[in-house]
Formats: sequence, structure tokens, C-alpha cells
Amino acid sequence: MVNTISERSVGLSARQNFMTKQELFNKADQYKKNIQAAHPLKPAEVKELDAYFKVGLTYSSNAIEGNILTISETKVLLEDGLTAGGKPLKDSLEAIGHAKAYDFMLLIVRAKPFEITEHIILELHQLFYEGIDKENAGKYRDISVYITGTDYLPPEPEQVPLLMKEYVAKVNQLSGTLHPIELAALAHKWLVDIHPYVDGNGRIARLLMNLLLMHHGYGIVSIPPVLRLEYIEALRISQRSNQPETESFIKLIAEFTIETQKDYCRLLRIKAN
Repeated sequence: MVNTISERSVGLSARQNFMTKQELFNKADQYKKNIQAAHPLKPAEVKELDAYFKVGLTYSSNAIEGNILTISETKVLLEDGLTAGGKPLKDSLEAIGHAKAYDFMLLIVRAKPFEITEHIILELHQLFYEGIDKENAGKYRDISVYITGTDYLPPEPEQVPLLMKEYVAKVNQLSGTLHPIELAALAHKWLVDIHPYVDGNGRIARLLMNLLLMHHGYGIVSIPPVLRLEYIEALRISQRSNQPETESFIKLIAEFTIETQKDYCRLLRIKAN
């Protein structure tokens, strides 16, 4: 159970970064086609996969932000309710909150019809953050925030409500126009650019990215903590004032999507190409 994509993907960029964006999309789509052609899953199998990826995504997404729970400690906390001795309480609260937001994400993606709304994004943050800071959970920030390690300055708080309305409209408008992986990657990036919350922006962006990917038939995509610096650097390049570019970030998300598809093939015993 704990041998997730987060621990097995070291070097994936070295293997795939010579490929073009479209080649990466094509490869991910071929894996998706193979998975969808396999036998239908039983409800119990779907439940097992949901739990498997809940642990993996909760661990990896929190680890990227500095949470020190191991994947085994995350599993025990979410499945048995046992906290890790000697670890900060906040780390456990982040894992519990992320798991709640993950469950909500699954409910939304399996509902029809589907469309991104401000309510969905706010509810994801509410569920994730209410155990940590109830006052700011599910609310746009009313203070200026700064992102360490970059020169990028997020918008002022009074700009956030309008920017979020425009954000939702843009994501929905581009659905069906861009390749789903590109749209999911850009939706992630744009939300981080706005930085609408006092904290938890990266985790909500990754949940929203997964919401879009799952809606289009891809699996849960985790960012391996061992590739944290590469992920942050790709985001930084996309935000720089001088010659920003998003290609590197989109390709990185495509690579992670491929690794997820491989993981599904392994779990479902599907022969991969």
C-alpha cells in the first residue's frame, strides 16, 4: 500500500524530458485508453483504489509544503485514526483536512453535470483548512501574502474576488479547447498565481488539478516530494517577470500523469505499452 508513485518516480523527467508536450499527451492518452478498455471495476475495487490514492496524494501534497509525516504515518492516521508520536499536531490536522477535501473532490467529479465553480474551490479550502484555522477556512484572504524563494508578488487582497470570478470563467471556457492535461496544469498554475488564501494555496491547486484530470478520465496525479525542487522551479519560471514560460510546467504535469497511468496499470494488472 505505501509503495506509491511518490516513492518510485525518481528520474522520470530524465527519462521523458526529451519528449515534446504533444508526445507526452499522446503517451498519457494511450495509457488511459488501455485502462478504460480493461474490465469494469467492482465497487469494492473502486473503494480500494480511492483509499490507496487518498493516502498517496495526501502524503505527497503535504510533504511538498513541509509536512513531516511519512507515508506510513499518513496511512495509519487516515485509516486507523492514530497520530504519530513526536510529530507536530498541525501536520496531522493537515493530513485529516486534506483527506476530507479529497473525498469531496471525488463526490464532485462523479456528479453530473460537472463545472468548476467558486463554491467548489472555496469548499475544498474549507474542508482542508477548518481544523487548522477556522477563521480563514473557505475565505479569500484579506491580507497581502508573499511567496518565499521567488520575486513574484501575488495580487493585492482586494483584487482576489474579481480575479477568482475571471479564473473560473476562463477554466470553464477553455474546457474542450485545450488538451485536458494542459488545462489542468494551467488551472493549477493560475490558482497559485492568484494565491487566494492565506495558506493552503498549493494543496488546493493540486486538488483542483486532479479534479479536472479525473473528470477527463485520468487518475490521481501526485507530485513526488523527491521532485519538489523541480516542480517549484517550473512554477517559478512560469511566474517570472522576464520571459515567463509555462511549457516546462505543463510537461512536468504531463510526466506525472504518465507515471500515475503506469501505477493504475500496475495495480489493475493491465499490460502497459
